[in-house]
Amino acid sequence: MDIHVVQPGETLCSIARQYSVDPLLLAALNGVAGDGRLAAGQALLVRKARLFHIVAPGDSLWSIAKKYDVSLRTLYRNNYWLYGNPDIWPGQVLVIRYKEDERPSVFTTSYAYPFILARLLSATLPYMTAMAPFTYGLDKDGDLRPLDDERLLSETVRLGAAPLMHLSNLTEDDVFSEERSAQVLFDPVKQATLTAQVFSTMERKGYRGLDVDFENLPAEQRLPYAQFLTALRKKLAPMGYPLMAAVAPKVSDDQPGQLYEGHGYPELGKAVDYLLLMTYEWGYAAGPPMAVAPLPQVRQVLDYAVTAVPREKILLGIPNYGYNWPIPFEQGVTRAQSLSNQEAVALAIEHGAEIQYDEKAQSPWFRYTDQSGQQREVWFEDARSLLAKLDLITEYQLRGCGFWNLMRPWPQGWATLNGRFHVEDSTW
Repeated sequence: MDIHVVQPGETLCSIARQYSVDPLLLAALNGVAGDGRLAAGQALLVRKARLFHIVAPGDSLWSIAKKYDVSLRTLYRNNYWLYGNPDIWPGQVLVIRYKEDERPSVFTTSYAYPFILARLLSATLPYMTAMAPFTYGLDKDGDLRPLDDERLLSETVRLGAAPLMHLSNLTEDDVFSEERSAQVLFDPVKQATLTAQVFSTMERKGYRGLDVDFENLPAEQRLPYAQFLTALRKKLAPMGYPLMAAVAPKVSDDQPGQLYEGHGYPELGKAVDYLLLMTYEWGYAAGPPMAVAPLPQVRQVLDYAVTAVPREKILLGIPNYGYNWPIPFEQGVTRAQSLSNQEAVALAIEHGAEIQYDEKAQSPWFRYTDQSGQQREVWFEDARSLLAKLDLITEYQLRGCGFWNLMRPWPQGWATLNGRFHVEDSTW
């Protein structure tokens, strides 16, 4: 697996010739548009296929998988352009194996809203060990709010990922509420009611694990939250189902701020099976232009986390998005728009901007002037920045990673993940 940074004047075909790869495969791995246009400074993932299969009349994806002793999920991961769909046609070329076929395994998880595009959901689920529809929040009485998750659950099971129920203290107004979490954490009767609602929903809908995401907890909720999770895990363990929790990216146990004070890494590390570090949003909509997940800050969180939580429980949070800021930045006035990593590259191509790469943050960025004359600055993720994060999993000996989220297309990102690791199948 190589990463090529496009130089001025290079084309998809010239780069493909340089690496002796099919330009169509190069385009597909990187989500390059049909016109083949590239931006100077754009990162392209280069993978060389070791074994192809040309579909013959009468072939099915199942028969091809059996012939080469690979799983359907492997075929889907090696051929993103199948979009998780078993339909194939004679003459179609499928990648059976790439040259980097021997690679370590990793646990992966992510999230999707019920309104995700069907094709996008199906294309990305094969890269996930587990997936959680977002979200079962709490109503004003501390009861479980409903979620229209049937379509997501059906596709998750069909494509071999484990469905996790996502429980949060999110309100109808999309706010993580300390008042609603307090109702559950400090009232034994309401906690018992909510717990019964959660397990009834899991049984009825076929969930195979629970992911809890209570955010913005004040310090006084720290211990009750850990006790709540401990109780949930005791009920899940006999069923063979795991408990996961997402936590704010802390760099010390006593880090101030409500985002951090209610999440005690040592207590939560004992209470759950997996702890997802939300290592992103340093660059955020209301803040100044910068990388969403700069590597030095991510490392700071990991340096602390591995002292408080067993490494085999830690999942590294990875963003699947970027931000587009108007500049100059003005605190309280300027606000960025979120965008997909593919949209970021398309903007650079449209405006003739050269993509830069911040070696310290390990993140790509560029500036351009929009049609109204407004200068703008974009920070996003690409194969380089993703690989730098994935390498932390090995360096810190972590359990795996969790992506926020599946709502934006990123063929290059999933191809990079597939080139670096073998995605584990669920065992529960």
